[in-house]
Amino acid sequence: MTESNREQKQEPGAPTFEPSAEYQARKQRVDAAMHMQRPDRIPVVPLVIHYYPTRVRGISNADAMYHMDRTLQAWRDATLEHDWDAAPPAGPVPAAQPLELLGVKQLAWPGGAIADNLPFQWIEGEYMMQEEYDELLADPNGFTVKKLWPRVSNTLTPVSEMLQAPPLPLLLFSNAYSLPRFLGNKIAHPRTVELLEKALELARVTRRQNTLVKHYTREMMALGFPFAWSGVTFTAFDNISDTLRGMRGTMLDMYQVPDKLLALIDLFTPYTISASIAMADATRSRGVFIPLHRGAGGFMSNKQFEKFYWPCLKALILGLIDAGLIPIPLLEGDYTPRLEYLAELPRAKVVGHFDVIDRHKAKKTVGDVMCYWGNVPASIMCTGTPAQVKDDVKALIDMFGDSGLIIDSTVGIPDEAKRENVQALSDAVREYGIT
Repeated sequence: MTESNREQKQEPGAPTFEPSAEYQARKQRVDAAMHMQRPDRIPVVPLVIHYYPTRVRGISNADAMYHMDRTLQAWRDATLEHDWDAAPPAGPVPAAQPLELLGVKQLAWPGGAIADNLPFQWIEGEYMMQEEYDELLADPNGFTVKKLWPRVSNTLTPVSEMLQAPPLPLLLFSNAYSLPRFLGNKIAHPRTVELLEKALELARVTRRQNTLVKHYTREMMALGFPFAWSGVTFTAFDNISDTLRGMRGTMLDMYQVPDKLLALIDLFTPYTISASIAMADATRSRGVFIPLHRGAGGFMSNKQFEKFYWPCLKALILGLIDAGLIPIPLLEGDYTPRLEYLAELPRAKVVGHFDVIDRHKAKKTVGDVMCYWGNVPASIMCTGTPAQVKDDVKALIDMFGDSGLIIDSTVGIPDEAKRENVQALSDAVREYGIT
């Protein structure tokens, strides 16, 4: 699908969207910055938000996750209040009900296992053991359903048990006399009934959530706010390290079973590309958000980065570019040691959102390669003053304003950011960022 077709594709039955002058101006501004062209003004766009808009409106983190209508309303109001140049996409804060229904073990959330005003927490662990590499590589789907699902979800345990039971002669029971009793007895088991009831409720909850997100998306666009991205993906290495082996397990695997780790990275990499393209087509958005979790300096040496991380990250980025999409890696942690690798990427095709970086080295190394998104320190946003925020925005504009710049904090708007400091981001670009 071409870039123009992807952006113009209309959902069947959806109201016709006629972009307003305000929408077009914001979109052109953001697009120009992303492609390292000269916009009319430096845009200010939060890459992601979590609990900032709800917190400043007195909504607990638990309520934010159990009442997504309140969360999206708060995001709408924050976008209007601070007059951002793009609206934050729904998704970074997961709804609590699906997590509850599935009995998810990989996440702890406010109102569930943790206090109401804590952020949700990823529970890292070895959900796949080192000795199971061969089994997963031989049958990824079989391993997932039989082994992985019951380790990450209490609700899905019966599915795993059914698939691991001794095979039955289904042909013998597949007739009008036997089939009703055979299936009925299987389904009538209390745990299976519970699974089916939760599955139906999950379907209802998901439909409600999808309706809320569609309404929010259409409303924000009607109010004149585009979205910088909607698709999200992870590198193969991060998929393995985050969700299967854990950081400890993956770091040991680099030394103990490097070939098997590389084989699993090779298995995952095409999935990360194809899933991103499918999501972009479904959402009619070109921007793809790529949070990078293990690639920063301090996690591994440059030699290890070259062997285990950079090949799958580079393949993902180039695969998205080939599909007409805009990769937006969130370079979490200090990526100063990795700048030489980022410099290999094609010019004006990638938007790098920086967390911790030597700005002078970034300007010298990738200043003519990619748009720079970020990175007013979270410490200033949370504990500083509006004047300090404005000073740092001005420093960013002075350094990167001529080569593609979008203003934000380090990893989006921090949950604990001061309201006046968030507003200072917007005020500063209007004071210093007119080009």
